[in-house]
Amino acid sequence: MTVELSLTRDPAHIRHGSNIGQPMTRTDGVLKVTGKARYAADNHPPGMVYAVIATSCIARGRVKSLDVAAAKRHPGVIDVMTPAHKPELAEDPDAKGNPFAFRMELLQSDEVRYANQAIAVVIAETLEAATEGAALLSPRYQVEIARVGLDAGEAYAPPVVGIGNPAEVRHGDIDAGMAAATKLTDATYETPAQYHNAMEPHAIVAVWDGDRLFIDTPSQGMGFAQMRVAGLFGIPPANIHINSPFLGGGFGSKGLISGPQVLGIMAAKLIGRPVKLVLRRSQMYGPVGHRPPTRQRIRIGTDDAGVLAVINHEARVTTSSFDDFYEPAADASHTLYASPAIRTAHEAVRVDTGTPLFMRAPGEATGSIVLESAIDEAAFACGIDPLEFRLKNYAEVEPTTGKPFSSKALRQCYARAAERFGWAGRPLQPRQMRDENGFLVGWGMGTATFPAIMFQGNARAMIRADGKGVMETGAHDMGQGAWTALAQISADSLGLDFDQLTFRSGSSDLPDAGIAGGSGHTATVGAAIHNAGAAVIAKLAELATSDQRSPLFGAGNAGVVARAGRLHRRDDDVRSESYAEILARAGVAEVDASGTGAADAAAQSQYAMHAHGAVFAEVKVDPELGQIRATRLVGAFAAGRIINPLMVQSQLRGGMIWGLSFALHEEAVMDHRSGRILNANLAEYHVPVNADVPPMDVITVDEHDPHVNPLGIKGVGEIGITGSAGAVANAVFHATGIRVRNFPIKIEELVVGLEG
Repeated sequence: MTVELSLTRDPAHIRHGSNIGQPMTRTDGVLKVTGKARYAADNHPPGMVYAVIATSCIARGRVKSLDVAAAKRHPGVIDVMTPAHKPELAEDPDAKGNPFAFRMELLQSDEVRYANQAIAVVIAETLEAATEGAALLSPRYQVEIARVGLDAGEAYAPPVVGIGNPAEVRHGDIDAGMAAATKLTDATYETPAQYHNAMEPHAIVAVWDGDRLFIDTPSQGMGFAQMRVAGLFGIPPANIHINSPFLGGGFGSKGLISGPQVLGIMAAKLIGRPVKLVLRRSQMYGPVGHRPPTRQRIRIGTDDAGVLAVINHEARVTTSSFDDFYEPAADASHTLYASPAIRTAHEAVRVDTGTPLFMRAPGEATGSIVLESAIDEAAFACGIDPLEFRLKNYAEVEPTTGKPFSSKALRQCYARAAERFGWAGRPLQPRQMRDENGFLVGWGMGTATFPAIMFQGNARAMIRADGKGVMETGAHDMGQGAWTALAQISADSLGLDFDQLTFRSGSSDLPDAGIAGGSGHTATVGAAIHNAGAAVIAKLAELATSDQRSPLFGAGNAGVVARAGRLHRRDDDVRSESYAEILARAGVAEVDASGTGAADAAAQSQYAMHAHGAVFAEVKVDPELGQIRATRLVGAFAAGRIINPLMVQSQLRGGMIWGLSFALHEEAVMDHRSGRILNANLAEYHVPVNADVPPMDVITVDEHDPHVNPLGIKGVGEIGITGSAGAVANAVFHATGIRVRNFPIKIEELVVGLEG
């Protein structure tokens, strides 16, 4: 089902002029708050049955036996899918056809590669029967010792990190920089494994009709999913229809279709009936990606005046025993600070976990908290205020490439956030401030940065006989309001008021919008929409300007302006004609055109493209108990052209909360004996709740960057993490005088130091 959003609004919200830049409320909000938004698992096609995955409780070894007979005897159980009883695939799920084809566990053998791996699927008439059947399988294992943690094996240099980035980058003479430095900060930090915990778990409803497949599933990239499923089942991508109108969060984990979703498709094929499969919360800790743990050593050298001489940032990361994804943590040091010598390097260790994958700000989140903490250490060693130190050393051009970027906006971010926060007068020495209750008070800051990424996406636009417009694109909205922002761009591209537009999205039979990731979706799809709209207006203008009966005759395509459903002569605004009049005279029912959005290779070769920001944090620490409470966050961000200020503020706040979570809350705890995650639930996997979130002030700094894309759009989804985590950590140091280098910062690490 294609989602068709009604874009009508209350009269109080109707305004004239540009739709872009207006703080419109989200168009899908009413559907969500009234419970009418249909998520994947809300679909129940006729004859549907339920599938439940049985998962391994060991991290390494083999399944020796399953009591399939006991499961099948349970009332309501239809079948049990195992390595010995499953549909055959057309393609090996371990094959690596492209950088985004990660290996899946699809019951191809009895090998167990990590805890929570699927070892069987029970299919039943009811969810309860399928769940009971899975419990009755009583697996027996041949167990091998699990390899867990950053010291589980011999480290090696990965071929690439992230998607195709070099594992080591050098700029300048590192040895000379070390020798020239009069002050050297040398610190090792560790960040934990973190797991996606979107409100909506991964789910699928799969229906086969011959060699055609119909899927309801949450997806950040329907085009990628179509291609992957087509290869696995040996059918054309066009035979696969994916419906993904609403996502209850994704954060990267739904960018690629996962093994459990494919198992749902296999189960439907096995029994010839529609199947629903939904992961339990605990089952999301393994097969759908995570942020891996890191150990990072960073050395920062300066001269006596506090000017950087060298940054040497090394990261050790983990990947799975059977696949390759390497968190590019050290890459955070490439782009912010103007050191004449910079080196970033990575090494990796294979462990018995699911493959780590993209998780909100992959690399930037893990690396920036370390970089910003170390920069704070270096400033303190030099006896310089942390803000002054950053202003002295922030880069005017990208340090490792020499490409210019819009760095002036960063200075404005520093200035505006510092003023709003009240940073002036902050004591340099830690543990100098207390509140009226005797709690230690600390102020910290961090610089935010994130690349301005574009992928490739497509859109189709049309003007109908009634003069209204339609925009179609298979875009994804994870709850960030993308459909509203894209509809605003659509209306402007077609020269229409917002309520004259129909916006269609959320289905794979619409133009492929690419992937919603890397904070690049609005820029990518927005550019496609912009180009599609421009192409339609050009066709409409050609009809009018070549018709002697039109008041626009002879104006030429360059001589008209589209506004509020009419074309106006640029040189004579009074001479105009409505879209409906132009089409009626031409005897044309509608005009349509397609557009593509993609990065400009020429611009990327000349310019570095980043969004920037600065975050200031206040924390209070109980001097006896070590309990930490974040009490204020102020962030200023320059992120190009703002399409919808209301939703941008929401996204930036969300990122800042995630940064707070990184610094103080979030950690997956591993049992090193079994390789199992001990807190695979929302009760013990801590993320901030409302009571943990302090008052937050978000400032958006005006920025015009003409090089990133035609609309000047940069992403806002992930940048808020990159400054906030370091700001909170630095505030804890300023409050206590204790530099904690293992995240999240725990009470026990402060109590010992505070007692001392």
